[in-house]
Amino acid sequence: MPDRRRMTLLRHEIPADIDAIRALTEEAFRSAPHADGTEHLIVDRLRAAGALALSLVAEIDGAVAGHVAFSPVTVSDGRAGWYGLGPIAVSPAHRGRGIGSALVRAGLAHLRARGAAGCVLLGDPAWYGRFGFAAGPALRLEGVPPAYFLYVAFSPVYGEGTVSYHPAFYG
Repeated sequence: MPDRRRMTLLRHEIPADIDAIRALTEEAFRSAPHADGTEHLIVDRLRAAGALALSLVAEIDGAVAGHVAFSPVTVSDGRAGWYGLGPIAVSPAHRGRGIGSALVRAGLAHLRARGAAGCVLLGDPAWYGRFGFAAGPALRLEGVPPAYFLYVAFSPVYGEGTVSYHPAFYG
């Protein structure tokens, strides 16, 4: 659970957050072994393209301490309503307090409330499994080891095929 004594707010981003989100995301991924250093640019490009479907921040003591982005993805079978989670970033100074988990849970709850079909991500199965994400044969991402491409369906009827992220992910 997040440290509720210090977490003042889990909320949608506002325009005044943009610079803080960019700096936070760049800092959070700077030393990550799986990062390519463009995660902050992905968020900027999604926002500029109008494809940042959901952008949540965790605010602690008036400062942005965490951020998660969700954007629409396409599934080759044509099924609509799927979203991609990521990037997600938590300030190194605030890691280990449940902020990332709170952002994921809140984001998934928002997607469910919107009637989304499900959510995909590229990530650690051990960490994301707690939210219902799992790898499986139904959805694939080209060029990615299947064990790390995870999804959660919000209903028994879900897509099947190859997933494509928004072009903002590719520069």
